[in-house]
Amino acid sequence: MTILITGGAGYIGSHTARLLQQQGRDLVVLDSMEYGQPKAIQGIPLEVGDIADEALVGRICKQYGVTSVVHFAAYKFVGESMEQPHRYWQNNVAGTVALLNALRTAGVQHLVFSSSCSIYGTPEHVPVSESAAIQPASVYAETKAMVERILGWQSELTDFSSVSLRYFNASGAHPKGDIGEVWDRAQNLIPLVMKAALGRSGPLQVRGNDYPTPDGTGVRDYVHVCDLAEAHAAALDYLRDGGKVRAFNVGTGKGYSVLEVLAAAERAAGGPIPHEFAPRRPGDVAAVWGDTTLARTELAWYAVRGLDDIVRTAWNWHLHHPDGYA
Repeated sequence: MTILITGGAGYIGSHTARLLQQQGRDLVVLDSMEYGQPKAIQGIPLEVGDIADEALVGRICKQYGVTSVVHFAAYKFVGESMEQPHRYWQNNVAGTVALLNALRTAGVQHLVFSSSCSIYGTPEHVPVSESAAIQPASVYAETKAMVERILGWQSELTDFSSVSLRYFNASGAHPKGDIGEVWDRAQNLIPLVMKAALGRSGPLQVRGNDYPTPDGTGVRDYVHVCDLAEAHAAALDYLRDGGKVRAFNVGTGKGYSVLEVLAAAERAAGGPIPHEFAPRRPGDVAAVWGDTTLARTELAWYAVRGLDDIVRTAWNWHLHHPDGYA
């Protein structure tokens, strides 16, 4: 009854692995360690390798008695995906197909997939629900949408069952302060705010202050990484109990503007954070947040941590680990 966590030494994967370990579940992590951090998963068996290595995946499933999988392993940088699309097709899509082949051979029938709200592109309405149109605006988002479709067909044609969790903006760090996001390639707002607060960059660039929002800055749904970990645990239980193939939004159901995030960070840091306004980024939308009703009703899951929790734990992590796990 072991859970295989692909990409489990990464940011969200390591927080999920810790939660599942604390719940007394048997785990094994498979990570290529291209971006993984071994210090983030101490005490959990680690297998270093690629999800596309079917022989390796098969051996792990047999050796550890794997019965379900949480699949995080993927490249995730939107800009990079538009510059190097082949890497994203190969790793995120072809790699997942190889993983599924190995799981089918090993008789593993349950998988929780790390998807993304980016598959909605620019939604027509907010809050965006799971019934909204799938219209990816980047190669990265397209890879997530393609894997969701592959999983749907696999479940249609076999006894395989899966849940796709469509994350909004994963943020924050573990309250113990010993695991968190490595910001060396981070493109998300909160680590960029922390860099500015700690003098590891220039002033925060607030890209756009003329949106049709209450304060003119973009509004997004930020969800604490520990809440996301709990969503994965709930999804595993849902599949174990016979739940059908489904996709769920996982967010707070509330949007916060860039200036609201900045104000929360200033409360956490105890002082002003340098920032300046800059032109909008092409393609950015004014406001996006998720309707999380389905996750609440079907998974009995909802986010319990708010913006101040997110920013306070992120500040604590980055303050004490400005160079990540180094």
